[in-house]
Amino acid sequence: MFQPRSFSLLPPVIKNLLIINGLAYFASIVFAQMGLDLLAMFGLYLPQSPEFQPYQLVTHLFFHDLSNFSHIFGNMFALWMFGMSLENLWGSQRFFIYYFVTGLGAALCHLGVNMFEYYSYVNEYQVMGSLQAGQMAQMMLYIPTVGASGAVFGLLLGFGMTYPNQRIYLYFLMPVKAKYFVLVYGLFELFAGFSNSGSNIAHFAHIGGMLFGFLLLRYWKGQQFRR
Repeated sequence: MFQPRSFSLLPPVIKNLLIINGLAYFASIVFAQMGLDLLAMFGLYLPQSPEFQPYQLVTHLFFHDLSNFSHIFGNMFALWMFGMSLENLWGSQRFFIYYFVTGLGAALCHLGVNMFEYYSYVNEYQVMGSLQAGQMAQMMLYIPTVGASGAVFGLLLGFGMTYPNQRIYLYFLMPVKAKYFVLVYGLFELFAGFSNSGSNIAHFAHIGGMLFGFLLLRYWKGQQFRR
């Protein structure tokens, strides 16, 4: 049975990630009361958007939806639950690299899918004269993406590959081996990504985090064999 260690024994990268995400969340609430939207400043926009800035590829990982507390709570709980064992095993430097590679990989996958959808709307507007398609394309330029979910799904994949037979208590009730949990969750995200077009959940970012996590772990394993 997998039981994460005491919260007081947090390794440094996870501890700092939890602090930064928490501070960003509360700062977003405070500044929102003053009329300043930090999510609009630091969330990730399509490269075609006038609001896009390169730094958003990193900053969007630290901000979460203010209207849904479960967004940040779920991500931070998963970061603690799955990340502690990985950072303690890999060391802080390798864990840091893994977290941000999967987070950036998730962002790139999300942008790639959204850009395809955006240009589909643009093409439909230009060829068919669809006003609705034109409005959808315009709207996509001004919707920021926020959250650490892509990196968290990378951690989930990493945990499943590193500790495949560890039992995770699903909803604290039913024990499931990590490898099966990761497989089912990954397939669910893939299905949801193709079937829920227009959803406000970035399913392909989740898939991207898992994909880049898998590739990075395979690369590291190959490097070990070469030695």
